[in-house]
Amino acid sequence: MSEERVCVGAIAGAFGVQGEVRLKSFCTEASDIASYGPLWTKDGSRSFTVRLTRPVAGGLGARLSGVATKEEADALKGTELYADRARLPKLPDDEFYHADLIGLRVRDTGGAEIGTVTAVHNHGAGDILEIRLNGPKSALLLPFTVATVPTVDVAGGSMVVDVPEGLD
Repeated sequence: MSEERVCVGAIAGAFGVQGEVRLKSFCTEASDIASYGPLWTKDGSRSFTVRLTRPVAGGLGARLSGVATKEEADALKGTELYADRARLPKLPDDEFYHADLIGLRVRDTGGAEIGTVTAVHNHGAGDILEIRLNGPKSALLLPFTVATVPTVDVAGGSMVVDVPEGLD
């Protein structure tokens, strides 16, 4: 996948019997997913124009170009959708796309490198960084807050974390 694309959503499955899909949007404003198109599969082999049809439980109903039947929609379940970075809004200095955080080196407040960001999770209560540690422990989950992550230097490829007592 090109680093010039950012994951903006995923297909949660078919909706109805006429090729409509249920989209899970990762955008701040869920409906914005349709304005960043065309959207691409992770490997870039397919692209879709998105037309939102209605809100549905757990997401948005949508029609995707090239998807006309329930079977075609079912086959796309779990497919992540990527937008060209150039089509996404420019973020303020203190906000980041998850894709920009993954792969950053992580240093503690003393400057020692402790690991690498491998994922960013959000289960509704805020972003959580998953850090693969260099030492004997395998992973660390930390809230992505200013208190815990006082410095993010995307251009420099690193961030500083203040690991709470008991987790270090």
